[in-house]
Amino acid sequence: MPNYSRSVIQLCECLRGSVPKDADWTSLLGLANQTLTTPALMDLVTRCKDQIPEDVRVYVREMFERNAVRNDRLAAQLVETVAAINNQGITPILFKGAATLVMADRAESASKLMSDLDIMVMPDQVDATMKALCSIGYSVHYQSQPDDGGWHVDLKRSKDVGMVDLHRQPPGDPFFYASAGNVTRFCRTAKIGEGSCLIPNSTYQALMLIIHDEFQDNGYWIGNIDVRHLIQLRDLAASAEGIDWEKLAALTPSKLARNALETQMVALSSLLGVDVPIHMRRRFVPRLQHRRRLAQAQFPPLRQALLPLAVLDHRNYLNGPGAGVGTRPGAHRLWRFPKRGTLNFLFSLSRMRRAGKV
Repeated sequence: MPNYSRSVIQLCECLRGSVPKDADWTSLLGLANQTLTTPALMDLVTRCKDQIPEDVRVYVREMFERNAVRNDRLAAQLVETVAAINNQGITPILFKGAATLVMADRAESASKLMSDLDIMVMPDQVDATMKALCSIGYSVHYQSQPDDGGWHVDLKRSKDVGMVDLHRQPPGDPFFYASAGNVTRFCRTAKIGEGSCLIPNSTYQALMLIIHDEFQDNGYWIGNIDVRHLIQLRDLAASAEGIDWEKLAALTPSKLARNALETQMVALSSLLGVDVPIHMRRRFVPRLQHRRRLAQAQFPPLRQALLPLAVLDHRNYLNGPGAGVGTRPGAHRLWRFPKRGTLNFLFSLSRMRRAGKV
């Protein structure tokens, strides 16, 4: 079986708008499929059609057009879902792909493959929202434990192409959003069909994507790269509103969060050519973590060998989200070797292959 991960540099070159020299199109498209970024190659095959084999162009165009149809169905589903929530007097917050369906035109959204619709309401609005969604045919596919800090519920209907991922707070450990305060501070109202929703600004959306990838999905610890979300970060930076880099840095509540943020900034600059301020991508630990991630992407057997680099930030974890309830404010815990259960958990994660990750 080909090792598609070795083509990560060539794929990112394509996503930057250039045709790689001596491109291995079979491996490149395999990696694009693995990272759910094949529709994003449509711009390249349109502009550089004379440099790309015909079968590659046909394949990418077919994937793009099929994704456009799928996203049309997701958009119709989102209109219906938001209207049902609005009928309860609730204005939901949309993020990730759901926000893109509202804010981007059809061609732009068709370049993004979306797995579900991420919707958030306030904790005291969850019951009414669930009632509204069940009334239009949704049923619970999965629900996390009620006391889970990152509680969410996946809702499905047989006629839909994607599930609704309902949240009561931004995704990930609440610790990472402590500096930001209430998410509604960063939102603006947008129309969707006859209904209305709230959309976070580009800077807050960038924060959510980074926290989601690095800590909710544990990418920072095991060294995964989510190319699809890097593209979303690039597009947020290139939008009319843009990302306020200094504000984004100010929203990170700890040294651990800052290291994760800047690791993504190094990747954005190195892989997709985004003009990130130099002071956000020059520190040693983020640059080292980026090199680790690239090495693992190109040579997957290194995933376990390089896993010990995760312990570089273990003290920062202990002084941040891992401090636990009852820890004295301002207390700084000394570094200690992670527990065996923690190491076993990380090793098991490092052996897994998740869709969209490399």
